[in-house]
Amino acid sequence: MCGIVGIVALTPKKEHLFDPISEAVQALEQRGPDLSGIYRHHNVALGHTRLSVIDTSDAASQPFTDASKRYTIVFNGEIFNFREVQKSLNLPASHYQSSGDTEVLLYAYIHWGVEMLQKLNGFFALAIYDNQEETLFIARDRMGIKPLLVYQDDEKLIFSSEMKALLAFPIPRQLDKVSLFNYLEFNYIPPPHAIFHRVRKLRPGDYLMIRLKEKKEKILQKTWYRIPFNAWLQKNPPSYEDAQKQLLQLLEDSVQLRMIADVPLGAFLSGGIDSSVIVALASQYTQKLNTFSIGFEDQPHFDETNYAELVAAKYKTNHTVFRLTNEELFANLQTVLDYIDEPFADSSALAVNILSMHTRKYATVALSGDGGDELLAGYNKHAAEHRARERGFISSLVKIGSPFWRLMPKGRHSKSSNLARQLDRFATGIKAGNKERYWQWAQWLSTEKALQYMAADFDHIEYENRKQEVLQFIAVKDGDFNEVLYTDMHLVLQGDMLHKVDSMSMCQSLEVRTPFLDPRLVEFAFSLPSSYKINAKMKKRILQDASRHLLPSELYNRPKQGFEVPLLQWFRTDMHQQTFKELFGREFIEHQGIFHFEAIDQLLKQIHSTNPEDSAITLWKLLVFQNWWKRYWLPH
Repeated sequence: MCGIVGIVALTPKKEHLFDPISEAVQALEQRGPDLSGIYRHHNVALGHTRLSVIDTSDAASQPFTDASKRYTIVFNGEIFNFREVQKSLNLPASHYQSSGDTEVLLYAYIHWGVEMLQKLNGFFALAIYDNQEETLFIARDRMGIKPLLVYQDDEKLIFSSEMKALLAFPIPRQLDKVSLFNYLEFNYIPPPHAIFHRVRKLRPGDYLMIRLKEKKEKILQKTWYRIPFNAWLQKNPPSYEDAQKQLLQLLEDSVQLRMIADVPLGAFLSGGIDSSVIVALASQYTQKLNTFSIGFEDQPHFDETNYAELVAAKYKTNHTVFRLTNEELFANLQTVLDYIDEPFADSSALAVNILSMHTRKYATVALSGDGGDELLAGYNKHAAEHRARERGFISSLVKIGSPFWRLMPKGRHSKSSNLARQLDRFATGIKAGNKERYWQWAQWLSTEKALQYMAADFDHIEYENRKQEVLQFIAVKDGDFNEVLYTDMHLVLQGDMLHKVDSMSMCQSLEVRTPFLDPRLVEFAFSLPSSYKINAKMKKRILQDASRHLLPSELYNRPKQGFEVPLLQWFRTDMHQQTFKELFGREFIEHQGIFHFEAIDQLLKQIHSTNPEDSAITLWKLLVFQNWWKRYWLPH
């Protein structure tokens, strides 16, 4: 796992553009603390920071150049089947100067060109420069597990693993206000868009080919992979029993493949089904697997470490529990805020960062259960969507009670207020069509409320275009539930979950691997009828049934816990008022010209009311943005 950055001048004699490359590499140091390097050739400069995982010797350091000195690669990620690819290349052992996947990847490109992407099983963002043809090839993995940002104007193209490395170059920092508005709605910026104009996230399964010798059409962007859509409509799917066996076999193979490492390896163990299955399968291939859990000492409702310990005991893992107090969470807040280089307000990132920090003391690589919920219908919103589509008696009853739910105090600070919040949200959503309901239930702040905060004008046509792009896979009516999961894979998984895990683990120089996102497993899951994944009684049905013989019975038939950072408590007590004065004072807000001061002032009052609703989450996202603004935004 590493960090990569590069710049290519699109017009001649622009070598001065490369001057900030050293600073850009330094900005990625936490992604790769072991070594760094820079390659320059005419109109191209490539930078790399290394976290050594496979072949930790200097022979595998990057930028890596082949024996002919023609091709050079910078690469972030791992190719788990690189030995298989190496066999297919059929080159003598003496041809290789290292024993890692980087060199194999480079020779695969030399041998097969862009077609080599189809042979890879792994996660990656890569760039390969051919100094003879003067071409730069840039690609991203199928699922978007590894990030890749791109900035482009008439004279240059810059790419990087993180925004902070892009900002080492003097690019214009012009806010994309549609992205900002989406951030207010979702707590993250839906890909492929970014917070700045001219910056985008390269889509998963896309590549760029830059041909510097061409006078026109220098840059070509192409799709090399998409998750097959409508595969679930096959006429003869496997039986439910056979599908369980196939799913478990694919997951076991994925886990085994992802255990390759030349450094200590472990696994996150939350106590949920996803991470528990992975630990059960991984334990077959190693003795005393290292497993790690995080407990919440001050929030026993969210603490699932007792379930994790049952799994650890069953498989005799070397289990470590990190018991976290609210005080420790709060103490880590500034670390997270300082690392965030694009507004991102999923507050559970705090817990992921602390878990990664403690895990890194024992391991360099950790397996994770991320992706299982989006792939197999594991969220509470999936159960709500299934109920909404069935339109049974309970749904009708909740809908009728809509006026009552609206009057009840709502929030996340007590069971009764949270139930009222959920009922009101369900009653509102069930009145909408499939597309609009998906949009509403993906939001943390409704469009109407987000508009109350937004003083800066934005392009409403562009906003609607981006919205329809997200919703393109969901049928207006009579659609299949798989469409919801397919959309989640492109919106929620990419924009929120994968970004959170990558950024927070890389902040601590920890590599996290996600067996549920093996492309073979993903494609198989989307070939199955939605009834295999969810019904009126069970979410993630097929995984639960397939794994019953592997896991303690206590893990089943219990509600999904999730995790809530005690934001409301912090904002009422711990958060210093001086912070609010600096970031939300009238003079600063009005000078900034982005938000309505009156709306923020009302929000600060609601925090202390008996009906806080989701005011703490809204204030958190505003706090994250303001902190980011002061750290990264400079008018140009």
